[in-house]
Amino acid sequence: MPYPHNLSTAREVEAIVQDEGATPATVGVIEGKVHVGLSSEELDHLARCSTSMKVSRRDLPYVVSQGLSGGTTVSATMIAVHRVGIPVFVTGGIGGVHRDGENSLDVSADLTELGRTPIAVVSAGVKSILDIGRTLEFLETQGVCVATYGASKNFPAFFSPQSGFTSPYNVCNPEEAAKLIASTLPLGLQSGVLIAVPIPEEHAAVGLQIEEAIQTAVAEASDKGITGRDVTPFILQKVNDLTKGKSLQANIALIHNNAKVGSQIACALSKLRNKKESRDTAQCVQKLRPDSKSDIVVVGGINVDFIAKGKTKTLHFGQTNPGSVCQSFGGVGRNIADCLSRLGHKPLFISAVGTDSHSDAVINYCKHMNTSGVARLKDQNTATYCAVITQSGELSLGLGDMDIHQQITEHYVSQFEKQLSSAALVCLDGNIPVSTINYVCSVAKNHNVNVWYEPTDADKACKPFLSEAWKCLSYLSPNLSELCTMNQTLGLPSPKALPSSVDEVLSIAVALSCPLLEHLHCLVVTLGANGVLVCGEHDAGSVNLKPRKQKRKGRLCALHYPALTVTAEETMNVSGAGDSLAGALITGILQGRDTDSCVQMGLLAARLSLASPHPIDPTLTLDSVDPDKDHTHCWPKPQFMWID
Repeated sequence: MPYPHNLSTAREVEAIVQDEGATPATVGVIEGKVHVGLSSEELDHLARCSTSMKVSRRDLPYVVSQGLSGGTTVSATMIAVHRVGIPVFVTGGIGGVHRDGENSLDVSADLTELGRTPIAVVSAGVKSILDIGRTLEFLETQGVCVATYGASKNFPAFFSPQSGFTSPYNVCNPEEAAKLIASTLPLGLQSGVLIAVPIPEEHAAVGLQIEEAIQTAVAEASDKGITGRDVTPFILQKVNDLTKGKSLQANIALIHNNAKVGSQIACALSKLRNKKESRDTAQCVQKLRPDSKSDIVVVGGINVDFIAKGKTKTLHFGQTNPGSVCQSFGGVGRNIADCLSRLGHKPLFISAVGTDSHSDAVINYCKHMNTSGVARLKDQNTATYCAVITQSGELSLGLGDMDIHQQITEHYVSQFEKQLSSAALVCLDGNIPVSTINYVCSVAKNHNVNVWYEPTDADKACKPFLSEAWKCLSYLSPNLSELCTMNQTLGLPSPKALPSSVDEVLSIAVALSCPLLEHLHCLVVTLGANGVLVCGEHDAGSVNLKPRKQKRKGRLCALHYPALTVTAEETMNVSGAGDSLAGALITGILQGRDTDSCVQMGLLAARLSLASPHPIDPTLTLDSVDPDKDHTHCWPKPQFMWID
């Protein structure tokens, strides 16, 4: 559409979606970044931009790499919304097989995308400038479920409610459409659903006049040699001129109608999902099979993270600072389970989320994980966390809505006692209630299971130490501040201020670790830019990290490993480095690797995390953290210290 009709229509469509009770997220590419949801200013920028491109699947890499802007086609939009977990997408009409396509092989990428991306697309059918019969045949070949919206199976042709072809199926109302989508997407077919909505009758009367104009425009396009992506814009503009604006009015009307119908379907789908969840167990959506086994169980928090990074050396509170903000999915427990899952394990992850849009997005993102232990709770908010970091990558401020973590109760976790008692390792984070920590430690003690405790932050580090539960822990991975809190909770002396020099830091860390090692097997003290200190039982010139089967007999010692260099410019996210370190360390330990290899795996995983916008780098694999396959580092010998 020409400006300003494009902008006004976009805003009207968003208003219609909101009026129907759904949330609109208009998709586009702004200066090389894909946006799912555009601000008013971004909509205006895209509507006015004279250099904007038509961005399909094939164009995304180039447009992103060159920092360009553009409107996304059906195929590119499906890719974007699928990545963030939105199931329903409304558009005008989809692309198809072009006329004479049997010779030119000009087939829209929209059709192949519908065959490989599980999204429900609501449109006014296929543009009548295309070969509709061959388009429907192609969709059948791609395995796409096609249904007309309404009482008839007549397949619409954009400006006309009838194309002369029929859909295989029809759905009469939003509820039927929602049932179709809800039944299709979980099957794992990896193909989409096309809901074809006829143009409203009051605007269909001009259909014959528009069809005649289309035939004229198609002939002119052929005479002028216009092909490929330029065909549709040329024909639509020509048809608008020939019909004196009637086609534009009809175009806007059908888009408005699609938005209304699509929003009603989205709301019906949401209600259907909520109804299903309420029929399940009181708290857990998915029942864990009694005979299922996991070598690792992780109990902890799951968050939606917002990371804000300043662009200036100093952040000024009380005013707006220039910076960048990105969303990712975190939570200490989730991060560790994510890391372990990418490194070849299938840990059972026990946590809790709400029944809101955040929960849908994060569960969809965690499809590679075993989330069968994640409860979805009505009338609860999924935990959210906002971290403000400086230009150099240091955490300046963190804000979190973590109330839902208190719902990871002893009663709920006890449903998984069989898995807890048979695991090779159980990992707990400090987000969960004290009573839950005490319960898991009791189960672990009774069944001789090793427990790893990741404190999360200084305030939560004390939880196991409020009772005798801490004596049942095997591994502990605090930073220096959290280690101080643990000692203070036990009534042991700790420094009032943390030292700055490396030698003093190591000395304090060793001194604070010593009393805890009376019962613990091993401490992994993270020291930020100063690296990692590993403390435990001496074994052949190193620290014994292997899961303990009996009480300690040997002397205590410590090893200091320097951190890998990550510049401030490379640092994207500081919320997942420690969790990546822990996850990779655990993997190395369970693989039976030596201590040096375990720590090196952890350091490589931490470096990947720091340079990624996600807490756990999606490219993380066993090969990427295998020190034997990493030839970019000359690993220095760690500093050895006896602990007296």
